[in-house]
Amino acid sequence: MTSTRRFRCCLVGGTFDRLHAGHRLLLNAACKNADSVEIHITSDSMAEGKSPFIQSFEDRMNELHDWATGRSGCKISVHQLNDVHGPAPHHSTADAIVATPETIGMCHSINEERRKNGLSKLHIIEVMHLDGVEGGIISSSAIRNGHMDREGHPWMPMQLRNSLLKMASALDEELKTPMGSLFEGPENDPEIGMAAALDGLPTPHGAIITVGDVTTKTMLDMGLTPDIALIDGFTKRSELDESLKVNTGLFQHHLHSENPAGHLTPSLNQAIAKALLAEETLVLEVDGEEDLAPLVIHCLAPIGTIVLYGQPKRGVVVQYTSLEVKQRCRYLLSLFEVIQ
Repeated sequence: MTSTRRFRCCLVGGTFDRLHAGHRLLLNAACKNADSVEIHITSDSMAEGKSPFIQSFEDRMNELHDWATGRSGCKISVHQLNDVHGPAPHHSTADAIVATPETIGMCHSINEERRKNGLSKLHIIEVMHLDGVEGGIISSSAIRNGHMDREGHPWMPMQLRNSLLKMASALDEELKTPMGSLFEGPENDPEIGMAAALDGLPTPHGAIITVGDVTTKTMLDMGLTPDIALIDGFTKRSELDESLKVNTGLFQHHLHSENPAGHLTPSLNQAIAKALLAEETLVLEVDGEEDLAPLVIHCLAPIGTIVLYGQPKRGVVVQYTSLEVKQRCRYLLSLFEVIQ
């Protein structure tokens, strides 16, 4: 059967971090138009220059291979890209290249190089971006920054962020289970657990957020200031003595919110979203309780954010924000009752 595709070989280049709906649109356009597609993905050294939180070359390559598995009618191969233009300026059999609006200029530069090399221009197949459900372009950077998942859906929809949510009683036991790594230490010497937790932080990591007065004060007493701290002036639902309260003057910025026990309020959600944008240290004082705040923090925070909170009588829990953690938090929030 004669091929109905317009081109012999189409080139696709990019980082392809956390393969998403926009990537698939790009790749499908290439496969639809060419007999063979060469996907060139940036090396680890190139990718690290963009963000320390980009997946490894091996992981990115494996995701592309998984996507290509089972596709028929188009030969697909994956290669490592070690410079900006890759093989495109001197590729003798390629006759097309896929571009997004911001890479059109680079494609024209490639074609100029090809002209100098005595090769025909590559036909540029332009593919427009996909928009996320609540706006913004679906992109790897938007996913790394915590704004949306790979399909463009928000981790905590605006409707939920603007609603008063009540925790379902069925979640009580599940939320008592540490969501992260527990670093044990005696309750009367919380610095032991905190020291172990800080020593065990993954590299790289983003902002460090402490939730709870004891956790925050322990870190401060060790001479370290978290990027963001959430406190409510209580521990185990008892008001702290003045000597045990956090010195909020150690933080550059201050926010306040209201949040009754067992609930998540628009006041708290909006304050967390604002806190995550701060470029200097910030303390968020909650009138009520901040216990459920990690669910919101993980949904809104960039990948790589570290959340620390105390586990009564056991030690300090450390949770690294990842897509898997975001997924779990979104699911748990979906079980909350919307009050208003």
